[in-house]
Amino acid sequence: IDILGPFPLAKGQCKFLVVAVDYFTKWIEAEPLATITATNVKNIITRFGIPYTIISDNGLQFTDKKFNTFLENLGIRHRFTSVEHPQSNGQAEAANKVVLSN
Repeated sequence: IDILGPFPLAKGQCKFLVVAVDYFTKWIEAEPLATITATNVKNIITRFGIPYTIISDNGLQFTDKKFNTFLENLGIRHRFTSVEHPQSNGQAEAANKVVLSN
């Protein structure tokens, strides 16, 4: 899972995109948002069921205590990419390129 933006304001004051990728099917979910909150991120994570694991960077939304408690309560493992090596979140980075090119 990754966050893109800020972009120029769009309809509904949206300026960010939360991008999530299913590592098995390679399905991409992108949600435009006006602000990034742990609640917004929770909604995209559970949209099609509860994943076994999520991989994210160390953004504030992903290190939030409430967010991590939410993941623990659902039994979701949370793995972080290295701060020095964001390419280790390869699926999300590849999805970002696809989303930005369209």
